[in-house]
Amino acid sequence: MKTKLSSKFWLALVLCSLTGQVAWVVENMYLNVFIYKMFAASAADISLMVSASAIAATVTTVFMGALSDKVGKRKIFICAGYILWGISIFCFALIRTDVLGRLFPMVTSAAALGVSLTIIFDCVMTFFGSTANDAAFNAWVTDSTDNTNRGAAEGINSMMPLVSILVVFGGFMAFDLNSQQSWTTIFIIIGAVVLAIGVAAIFLVKDQPIEKSADGYIANVVYGFRPSTVKNNKELYITLVTFIVFNISIQIYMPYLIIYYEVSLAMANYVLIMAPAIILAAIFTAFWGKAYDKKGFGYSAAVALASLAAGYILLYLFRSTALVFAGSLFMMCGYLSGMAVFGAKIRDFTPEGYAGRLQGVRIFSQVLVPGVVGPYIGKTILANAEMIVNNDGTTSFVPNANIFLGALVAVIPVIIVVLMGKKKKV
Repeated sequence: MKTKLSSKFWLALVLCSLTGQVAWVVENMYLNVFIYKMFAASAADISLMVSASAIAATVTTVFMGALSDKVGKRKIFICAGYILWGISIFCFALIRTDVLGRLFPMVTSAAALGVSLTIIFDCVMTFFGSTANDAAFNAWVTDSTDNTNRGAAEGINSMMPLVSILVVFGGFMAFDLNSQQSWTTIFIIIGAVVLAIGVAAIFLVKDQPIEKSADGYIANVVYGFRPSTVKNNKELYITLVTFIVFNISIQIYMPYLIIYYEVSLAMANYVLIMAPAIILAAIFTAFWGKAYDKKGFGYSAAVALASLAAGYILLYLFRSTALVFAGSLFMMCGYLSGMAVFGAKIRDFTPEGYAGRLQGVRIFSQVLVPGVVGPYIGKTILANAEMIVNNDGTTSFVPNANIFLGALVAVIPVIIVVLMGKKKKV
């Protein structure tokens, strides 16, 4: 019988997940646009920022997830983490060429300093965000669900990246992203929203009864990386390795996606074009989590990967608005529904009471390795990309459709593994 979850749980899930994903969209997609437009960042700069953030997220999740298991609490990390996350976002409002020029008159290039400070503050923001979301919130979701409702919960959780993209796209329409003042306003608004959700979580999030870890803190930190843990949880680690390759495919194109739409395809109205695709993909993902509960991983993952591959093929081959829309829809449906079914399976294989300690290996597979390898592959693919001269005389690269071909090649091994497992009814 399906275990019923409380209305407070669903409200906390929606608000914390959506707000966290809005902040991650700004970081993972729009910080790239920010340093590209404000400081003429190169593909190498963007790759470095994504990789540094991925490392910061992983290290944070490993240590803070283990700490939450040690103290047997998640709520304090969620609430304090979101509040400090919001405050850290405010700091980006000060990273402007005019402000930097006044504060550091001895620096010859305010743009170069802007790139460096953005990367540094991105890592600081990631520390608070990963403490709140990756380490504590995700462990709390695992604690609060079981194998009768995880697909449904993960469907909601995994649709939030797309919903957050829609929220951010819609909100950003009011701003001129070539203006420093616009970015200042954006960072202030996003910071305030994230901080407010941290306060709201005090009243919404209820800690589940979990036994405090009797092991030492360092033992908790290294738990997920022990050979004995891998041996005792083979299915979990096979899923995590497959998840790594899936996310590498995503990270090959994701850091450059908005720039590709706006610069390469000259889609000035890309928000209006993408909004319907995002809405449809979000709805699909919410329902697809329930398909996992009913039909299992093999079927639900196979359909998600087929959709993802179809999207890559369309985006690689075509440039017309209609076919770019179709390709984006398939790609987004495959990406988010894939995240939902992989996430649900990982939660199912997570031993009870060990969710915090194992968030580190989850983020290792979802963020660190993909965040380093994926952008590096993307940067390599774009090494000889076309260059354009900006109005201020600086030059910028123009992403091309080869990033989708690279993503398609990367996801093929995942498709093979899933189909082989489906044949074995795994």
